[in-house]
Amino acid sequence: MGAVRPLEDLLRQRMRGPMGPRAVLTLIGAALAALLLLIATFSSWYTVPTDSKAVVKRFGRVVAVTDPGLHFKLPFGVETATIVQTERVLKTEFGFRSEPSLQSGRTRYDKADFLAESLMLTGDLNVVDVEWVVQYSLVDPDRWLHASRDPVDTIRDIAESVMRREVGNTIGSRVLTIGRVELAANVAAEMQRTLDQYRLGVKIKAVELQDVAPPDPVKPAFNEVNEARQERERAVNVAEKERNEVLPRARGEAQQTISEAQAYAMERVNEAKGAASRFSALLAEYRKSVEVTRRRLFLEEIDDVLPRVRSLVVVDPKVGGPLPLLNLDAAATRTGGER
Repeated sequence: MGAVRPLEDLLRQRMRGPMGPRAVLTLIGAALAALLLLIATFSSWYTVPTDSKAVVKRFGRVVAVTDPGLHFKLPFGVETATIVQTERVLKTEFGFRSEPSLQSGRTRYDKADFLAESLMLTGDLNVVDVEWVVQYSLVDPDRWLHASRDPVDTIRDIAESVMRREVGNTIGSRVLTIGRVELAANVAAEMQRTLDQYRLGVKIKAVELQDVAPPDPVKPAFNEVNEARQERERAVNVAEKERNEVLPRARGEAQQTISEAQAYAMERVNEAKGAASRFSALLAEYRKSVEVTRRRLFLEEIDDVLPRVRSLVVVDPKVGGPLPLLNLDAAATRTGGER
């Protein structure tokens, strides 16, 4: 403002009278000085947003990487600051594009003509349509700006190359079904190794497979094959369930039969051992007193046999025929009737 006031006074003085060449030069010099002061004021500071960092270059050479906030630099383009968003998660899409709609403000899915990105050949020579998204963040602003002429295209080329290689090393059924999570993890790890070799200053956050499907012309045939596989899996599961029910029951019954046989065998062996021990004991006593033991055994056997005898017949050679001695049946009948 100090340079502008004398300029206004000088203009008022000159407007009252004719201006000479010297006055004109003085006026131009004052205007240039004011302009230079204004440019120096506005080119000597810059502000870095909270989600970014600034790369400061002096005559094209990086001299600093500054954090969010207000910073000062040399004016007149001696130092320049380039803002790089380091705290945001960026993404690049393959096989489709999600574009914001100008009318509704919502994201609009656009498949368009991206088959050149999404059609891939699997390990068993099948063709699949793969749509995926790569999410990444910038961890080194300096490397991001200067390691590659076009880092976004470099990331896209690396992502497509790695994805095609991983899909080409995997059979089609795994890519379409259970192998998607493993495939995405392998692609993310391989991309990170390649980017580290290129030193792009990028960290891969995630690789997500949006959709994996067969091409449209072969979808009906694929659906039929998939239904047949599901039916096969269902039949296998039913058979497995039946096997799991029958085998344990059969094993249990077999174990029960074995246990019963072992118990019966042990019982018979113990009975035989008991009988042999009893016979051995009787034999020992018999040898000690033969006559007494023989008589006792005879009486014990008679005591066991006689209750089952119905009639007793004594044969006397002198008589010449059998002689009924005792009608035990009649005696038993009378005894029963009396009772």
